[in-house]
Amino acid sequence: MNTFEIYGFDFMLDRDFKVYLIEANTNPCLELPCPLLTRVVSGMLDNSFRISIDPLFPPNDFSLCCKRTAALPAETKYQLVLDEETDGSELSELLKKQQN
Repeated sequence: MNTFEIYGFDFMLDRDFKVYLIEANTNPCLELPCPLLTRVVSGMLDNSFRISIDPLFPPNDFSLCCKRTAALPAETKYQLVLDEETDGSELSELLKKQQN
């Protein structure tokens, strides 16, 4: 199955620049009320689609032999942590061992 989810994390900084996680959202707001959020949200969505959709429905210039992360622009902070095509069989074996 091919799926992905986008989560929103809200952080707060105190006077000493200590970071606090306030909440995590399974349905983050994607409104574009200002130029900064327009750039951030647009880039996040573009990178998300490049990781999840381009390998399934490649654009004309996307090589099928490339790894999924090869399609990402250099400035992205995204990291592919699970690729079912390469990690799926190993994870299935681990799950079977745990169930026994």
